[in-house]
Amino acid sequence: MADSSFNSLTSLARALSQPTLDMIEVNDSVFTTRNVQRHPSRRRKLSSCNSIEITDPVTSPSAAEARVLVINTGGTIGMTLHDDVLAPKANAFVKGLRKLPILHDEGYAQQTCLYEYYGENTLVLPKPAAHPDLLSLGPSKENKRVVYTNKRIVYTILEYNPLLDSSNMTTDDWGRIGKDIEKNYESFDGFVILHGTDTMAYTASALSFMCEHLGKPIILTGSQVPIYEMRNDGRDNLLGALLIAGQFVIPEVCLYFYNKLYRGNRVTKVDTGSFNAFSSPNLAPLATAEVDITINWDTVWRANTTAKFQVSTELNRNVGLLRLFPGITSSTVKAFLQPPMQGVVLETYGSGNAPDNRPDLLEELKKATDSGVIIINCTQCLRGTVSASYATGKVLMDAGLIAGGDMTPEAALSKLSYVLAKKDLKLDARKKMMAQNLRGEMSADLAGAKLCLSDSRFIQVIAKSLSISCKEELEAIRDALTPPLACAAAKIGDIEALEALKEMGSNLCLGDYDGRTPLHIAACEGHLKLVQYLLSHGASVYAKDRYGDTPLCNAVRFKHKGVVKLLRKTGAHFSREELEEAGTELCSLAASGDLDGLKIWSIAGADLNKPGYDGQTAIQVAQAAGKKEVVAFLVHLISNKTKKVFGELNEYDEYDDDDDEDDDDESGVIEFTAAPAGL
Repeated sequence: MADSSFNSLTSLARALSQPTLDMIEVNDSVFTTRNVQRHPSRRRKLSSCNSIEITDPVTSPSAAEARVLVINTGGTIGMTLHDDVLAPKANAFVKGLRKLPILHDEGYAQQTCLYEYYGENTLVLPKPAAHPDLLSLGPSKENKRVVYTNKRIVYTILEYNPLLDSSNMTTDDWGRIGKDIEKNYESFDGFVILHGTDTMAYTASALSFMCEHLGKPIILTGSQVPIYEMRNDGRDNLLGALLIAGQFVIPEVCLYFYNKLYRGNRVTKVDTGSFNAFSSPNLAPLATAEVDITINWDTVWRANTTAKFQVSTELNRNVGLLRLFPGITSSTVKAFLQPPMQGVVLETYGSGNAPDNRPDLLEELKKATDSGVIIINCTQCLRGTVSASYATGKVLMDAGLIAGGDMTPEAALSKLSYVLAKKDLKLDARKKMMAQNLRGEMSADLAGAKLCLSDSRFIQVIAKSLSISCKEELEAIRDALTPPLACAAAKIGDIEALEALKEMGSNLCLGDYDGRTPLHIAACEGHLKLVQYLLSHGASVYAKDRYGDTPLCNAVRFKHKGVVKLLRKTGAHFSREELEEAGTELCSLAASGDLDGLKIWSIAGADLNKPGYDGQTAIQVAQAAGKKEVVAFLVHLISNKTKKVFGELNEYDEYDDDDDEDDDDESGVIEFTAAPAGL
């Protein structure tokens, strides 16, 4: 009877476990896969000696490639001249880029069967010419990291129809961009959005709030001159955006222009006729691309949350900008504040001042705030912040206005639209959110929040022994010592040591000489509370060490189920490098009857039907080895997956072990202060 049941299971296994080839197909703006059942084509990979090595794309996508999705919404960068005016031309951009050697390596594409694997709308950058001796993954002076890499950037272009002039951009278009990123989030390392310059700052600000719990770079760019012109800024802007999006884990919505990477909600357009068209008056660039690409990691914003990435497309349109000017009438203000208006950005003089000898004007503002209209006080000045130092500024606070700090009008308006769309929040909660720093859009008051570097006794002792006293050298010591000290603390689960390092101003996301971050180490050791702590302080689940491993892969290999669940909840997923050997590793687990190992891979989101190097799947190997328990588990799993396809199973019900007795060394996670719910 037992043999009969086993034979039935194996027969079902053969029917359910046909190996498939992943091929890129565009369907409703999603880059999905289709199945090729027999004789799948193989993608060729160039070796270092220019010979060609045949590799199966299912099991061995190139570890030397990074993938970027380019969303082409329109704008000057892709426009051509028609009837003496510039206008976008559909389906011309990819063809034009293929003719530019600096943006596409046709020889590499042909030799590696790039089009057959990724589709005709995919291109690849030439290989960087960095000397091997210059390769570096470590922090450098001033907590900045200069990285040279030999990674190829493979980018797929998703072109909108119709292409838009940015003056025609609406909140619906912002929602479409956000949803396309969300649909393709796990398939790409980064995202580039091609956009017209006129409203690029508004789109960048809006997306920064809409993209909640972001863990990958989203970079907007464009140009002042079309990319097809002899003299243009489009080539450098697109190239720089692609290189940064593909090589660096900068979990922000950014804007790249004229060799500078800015925080998206900090920029404004300042020049109509210069290549240096954008400025970030109150925040230094996140990165500069000169001889080196230098990242200012101290400035990079990280979400203090463990929630999974999502896009909030609900935006309230009942918002507006009102600019004060001498002699403005109260009737003008009254008319502007009438229903359905719910939120207003009031652009005031200087450091947030308004006339205090105009009771009629102040009365209209007070009536509006009393009726529930949220009014944000922002300065008309390009640089600086709002304060209540003057009597003319205090009267606005007394009228119920909220100080906007150093937010740009674009950021304040987008933030209002985002916050007012939170229907489950009451008025007081919305006002509180508007005063909070949600995405790095305003400078927080950090007075007394961080210890001075010279207050650290540990650093002082080292500095004294080395006869060092200047601030720059002290910071260099801190940045050099942080990675090994933080990783050592992570290994033994010492949260207090990490807190001490953080108070010194250390960046806990930096990796050691192997690129391994404290989160990698904590995941390996199964320190659940410490993993929770690191995630709540901005650690990236997408960080890769020099071997291409993420913290999720480390937790899976050491079978720390609790850590795996927490990382998955935060949005972690396997990288392409990790999936290269997944099939072979799954087959090895099946052959040895390691059911717990297979369960961990399933919880981590792996496809247990992925074939190994010889084309066999785990279920076939288990059947041949006579591992009945493994076969039964895999058949059950595949059956549930089939039900999910037909809507008979919930999204996360494929497999989840109800046994809460993890082998992690902690029974639960500790609660840390994080961002407000829903952010």
